[in-house]
Amino acid sequence: MADALHVGVNLDAFSHAISGIQALRSSVSRVFESLKDGMKNRETLEGREKIFISGFQEQLQSVNRDLNELERLSGLVGRPSESHPLHNSGLLSLDPVQDKTPLYSQLLQAYKWSNKLQYHAGLASSLLNQQSLKRSANQMGASAKRRPKVQPSTLVLPPQYVDDVISRIGRMFPDLTIELFRPNGTSAVLLVTLGKVLKAIVVMRSLFIDRTIVRGFNENVYTEDGKLDIWSKSQYQVFQKVTDHATTALLHYQLPQMPDVVVRSFMTWLRSYIKLFQSPCQRCGRFLQDGLPPTWRDFRTLEAFHDTCRM
Repeated sequence: MADALHVGVNLDAFSHAISGIQALRSSVSRVFESLKDGMKNRETLEGREKIFISGFQEQLQSVNRDLNELERLSGLVGRPSESHPLHNSGLLSLDPVQDKTPLYSQLLQAYKWSNKLQYHAGLASSLLNQQSLKRSANQMGASAKRRPKVQPSTLVLPPQYVDDVISRIGRMFPDLTIELFRPNGTSAVLLVTLGKVLKAIVVMRSLFIDRTIVRGFNENVYTEDGKLDIWSKSQYQVFQKVTDHATTALLHYQLPQMPDVVVRSFMTWLRSYIKLFQSPCQRCGRFLQDGLPPTWRDFRTLEAFHDTCRM
């Protein structure tokens, strides 16, 4: 504020002048309200006119006093500096054709936008500096020449190792029945039966789980030619929901360095559906919501939630 106003401006007079403007506006408003209301009901016409004229004269005198006071204060305020904060660009505001050439308003808007951009850029810079990133394009390029490429050995695990891992997981969970098929060479497809609740078809690529389809316990999981049906969805909405949640679980349990841990974690999560129709929601306490049981299982605690209650 001190940079925008000249030292010669009387700030006290400026404040009193603003109060004088407010007083003048109030007195003028009272004049128009009096004209709007007109003459109030009196016993005689002469009495109404006399009271209206006397009141109107007092209000006009009040307007005159406020106007004279404002003129007196305006002389005490003083003149601001001729130099504008935006230097010569401030002269654009004096353009009489403001609607046709709104350069000044656009310049102020660009100035505000530039300040905001600089502020956010400073915040982003401080956050990035906290991450202590020490890599650069040149360092990565130089190290890439010296460092040999590591082959993804976990993608080509021998089938015997995969069978071993699956059999160990089957022994860990007695209520899980796991059948292993190899319809297309070395890639495994698991048919997981969880009690008398559901059946899940787990399509694997070595020890990496590609996709999962969950169906009801009484639904057919084979095609007409006797092969596992790895594409058809369940006819029940509850198991369609569980299939969607299983796909989310596959994205959550990702550890490429230890794929056997991923499979074991996923099977542990899938086993939590053993009480799909018996566990109430941990948020609302109900067994059914919109005709469906709690189909979501927390990835850490394995607690049951309705799809809407977990948010």
